[in-house]
Amino acid sequence: MKYKYIYTGLTRISDLADKKFEVLKIDKSFWDTGDYVICKIITKGSDTFKLELPNGRMRGVMGGESLVGVLGERHATLEATGTWKAAKPDGMLHVLTAGGLLGKLTSKSIYIHELTEIQYIGHAFRSEKKITMDDFLKPVKQIEFKTPVVLFVGTSMSAGKTTSARIVTNIFKMAGLKVVGAKLTGAGRYKDILALKDVGADAVFDFVDAGLPSSICPRDVYLEKVNYMKNLISSVDADVAVIEIGASPLEPYNGDLAIEAIREQIKCIILSASDPYAVFGLMKAFDIVPNVVTGVSTNTLGGRELVEKLCGVVALNLIDPKTTPMLKNILSKSFGFDLKF
Repeated sequence: MKYKYIYTGLTRISDLADKKFEVLKIDKSFWDTGDYVICKIITKGSDTFKLELPNGRMRGVMGGESLVGVLGERHATLEATGTWKAAKPDGMLHVLTAGGLLGKLTSKSIYIHELTEIQYIGHAFRSEKKITMDDFLKPVKQIEFKTPVVLFVGTSMSAGKTTSARIVTNIFKMAGLKVVGAKLTGAGRYKDILALKDVGADAVFDFVDAGLPSSICPRDVYLEKVNYMKNLISSVDADVAVIEIGASPLEPYNGDLAIEAIREQIKCIILSASDPYAVFGLMKAFDIVPNVVTGVSTNTLGGRELVEKLCGVVALNLIDPKTTPMLKNILSKSFGFDLKF
């Protein structure tokens, strides 16, 4: 691996760290989502800021270093929004996620630190052609999607989806089942699917594997990408797929399309909610009835009681081990597996 640049997490499907490429500055009219670009770090934004590397580890940064990231868009409800499309002629951009999603900041919560500011240097080129994420997609066979799914969805970001998915993945693996993990929507980070790998998932995939830095893209493009991801998942021939919809289906990450793409195979829905009232809204908006509601809204008895009163669904704080027997019972009934180990 070359160390001239910091290769961020979104380069993990590429060979940029191992094979030569040119850096050419081009007019913004030729930029597009998924382009690999090189930028110089101008201000760190925070002394604690770190970049995610292709292996998922975090690395501190220093002013003056240069990174390789990807042009994209982010529309987070609780942290920041931004897009490369808002870039000005001066070429100043921001690191929108630690995974190397790059664009111009358009809004930010007052509760998070200033974002790292970067200067566009140029695009990665080979043979007079800019290099994009799509250049590194692996061929996949068209396979009918039959893998039973436990779907993790949230009322917002940071609602507890990944934590819940880790708990359920561990339960399936302890029962001796083959598990594939996937994240179909969100903004590019490796940590979420690695969290499933860490507890035993036999394979993990996300939209980055399909050539997207985030799942904000035209709906026809996303339909092609989600079909690609379904083929990746099917290729594992797993007993169960643990699938997360990043952010909320109501946000512009194409979560509604993701749910429809796998709806026929969904056997169980676990909804992580930050607020009891949001559970009701999400159920109505997407015509889904969760088997379990968990997350921040279930941290107290008051929250659990309100969820059950409003929505008539089971509310469990899954991080409390006392809820594990009931969770196993729900999963066993949903999938027909014997999880009473």
